[in-house]
Amino acid sequence: MAMTAQVKAELASTPVTKTCCRKAEVSAMLRFAGGLHIANGRIVVEAELDTGAAARRLRRDIADVFGHQSDVVLVQGSGIRKGSRYVVRVTREGESLARQTGLIDQRGRPVRGLPPQVVSGSGCDAVAAWRGAFLAHGSLTEPGRSSSLEVTCPGPEAALALVGSARRLSISAKARDVRGVDRVVIRDGDAIGELLTRLGAHETLMAWEERRMRREVKASAHRLANFDDANLRRSARAAVAAGARVERALEILGDEIPDHLHQAGRLRLDHKQASLEELGQLHEPALTKDAIAGRIRRLLAMADKRAEELGVPDTEASLTAEMLAED
Repeated sequence: MAMTAQVKAELASTPVTKTCCRKAEVSAMLRFAGGLHIANGRIVVEAELDTGAAARRLRRDIADVFGHQSDVVLVQGSGIRKGSRYVVRVTREGESLARQTGLIDQRGRPVRGLPPQVVSGSGCDAVAAWRGAFLAHGSLTEPGRSSSLEVTCPGPEAALALVGSARRLSISAKARDVRGVDRVVIRDGDAIGELLTRLGAHETLMAWEERRMRREVKASAHRLANFDDANLRRSARAAVAAGARVERALEILGDEIPDHLHQAGRLRLDHKQASLEELGQLHEPALTKDAIAGRIRRLLAMADKRAEELGVPDTEASLTAEMLAED
């Protein structure tokens, strides 16, 4: 997950000056990484993040934009989750922050998707919501056949809201339920690049695109190598098949073969792996590829006609299934 760590580190240091964008980012981070708890009859807002930089960014924005103080607790990894996690907690004024960020509505009921001010906000709010969601629970895989940018969501409503935010940015994202976990997934390489650009992860984008290009070049080289190998195998089989037919033609015609056709046929038999161009160079005097091919064709045609007159197997009867096989 090296790409994930790189993009999160860059996003956590991306400067954002507009207040509406900072609010949207905090709302998304709390929605996708956090939850509401009741402690001593009061609402407590928590957000669990996997990087210290993201936790510091969230605490700073909560204080600067919403005016609330928060605490941070380091949780050491154990079991499956081996990495350390950072829990940002607002206890004293948790209910006020929950209302300001849209985690609860005016009646105190939890909001399952993104807050209305983010959903109906401008394009910069959609970008900020994606930045916050990715810092909370996003991942970016290495470019390749199964490359993807994903965000794990707290529920289907939040997933659909994030898909809608991507649509406002003209980026195609899809909501998926993977083994009971809601995710928003972007698989198209160009769409991933566009989103990283909009989020401000320019250095990560350059590294991701470089690896993507390297993989594509490597894949193209493999395809060309396989193509060349297949062509070589087909050419070798064709040469062997032609040699078998020529050998049969010489048997059928015996002494009736014109000298120039006999010479072409003997070259084919003596150099079964050679190409037609190479056979032409071996001929004395040298012939072109088309000229040597024409003489061999005439030899085979003459032999097949003679075999039909005699009622014996023609030159193609000497071919085996292996010679006729295709890749």
